[in-house]
Formats: sequence, C-alpha cells, structure tokens
Amino acid sequence: MSAALQVTAFGLTLFSTLFLLLATCTDCWMVNADDSLEVSHKCRGLWRECVTNMQDGVRTCDQYDSILADHPVKIVVTRTLMITADLLAGLALATLVLGLDCITFLKEDPCVKLKMCYGAGALLGAGSILGLTGSVWYAVDVYVERAMLVSHNIFLGVHYDFGWSCWLGMAGSTGCFVASVLLTCCL
Repeated sequence: MSAALQVTAFGLTLFSTLFLLLATCTDCWMVNADDSLEVSHKCRGLWRECVTNMQDGVRTCDQYDSILADHPVKIVVTRTLMITADLLAGLALATLVLGLDCITFLKEDPCVKLKMCYGAGALLGAGSILGLTGSVWYAVDVYVERAMLVSHNIFLGVHYDFGWSCWLGMAGSTGCFVASVLLTCCL
C-alpha cells in the first residue's frame, strides 16, 4: 500500500509542480472578456501583456519596463508567492524522488527514506499555501477591480476575467496540497 501511495503522490507532485511552473511563466493571468465584436484577444500576465489580432493571428507582446520597476501590488505579490511556491515544489519533488522506496538511494535505512517523504510533504504543503495565496490574491484583485468599475458604471470598452494561467496556478497549488496530505497523513 505504501509503495502505491508514494507513486501516486509522486505523480501528483510532478504534474502539480509543472502546472505551477507553467502558471508562473505564462502570460494569461487576465484575459479580456468583452462581449462585443472582438478584433483582438488580450492577455495580461505577471511578466508581460500580449495582444493577438483575431483576423490575421499576429501576436505582439509588451514586456513590463523592468522587473524592479514600480508595478501594481498584485503583480509583485503574485510573482513572489508563485516563484517561492515553484522553488518549494521543485525541492519537494527532488526530496520525494530520493525518498521513494523504489529508488535505491539509502535503501538500507528505510526510516530516513520515510522522513524524506514526510519532509517532501511538508515542503509541498508550504508551497501549496503560497501558490494558492498568490493565485487567489490575483483573482480576487481582478474581481474587485471589475466590481469597482461596474459599481461606478464605468465602461472602458474591455473588462478582464481570470485567465487560464490563474486557473493553472490554482490547480497546481491544489494538487500540491493533496500530495502533501497523502505524504504526511497517509504514509
């Protein structure tokens, strides 16, 4: 039972870590949700803003001026939380690989391998909390920004909804949390 649980947790950790990395690196945290006739598709990310022309498919992206420049709080906080979650999930994945029973590293000391699995679970738990906090923080800020415009009857022509990168960050963080529970509570 323990080997099957470890392999399940490893697979979940691998996919969740990849989801977190993709969410951090991709540029569609906010997507335009205009109901009128669209001529372009706009995505805003943590690192740049991209516009795709719907008629000819040409995509142009504007990098933010500098990583260290003044940016909105939601971008800075989300970047920090997501990068930290990525690092913790990656470290947890490496620790978990070494702690798996099917790996011959430290085969003669199963107690150390079990502690490595527990440590990986703790790292995943911390990473999942940070990733969920960053993703939900960004999503709530997008929602509040949109609600403020609606409450003041302001229509700027385009309004934004959560993009697939934001959902990917939430899914990766949730997967890390489930893997953390499997490793810390079920082993």
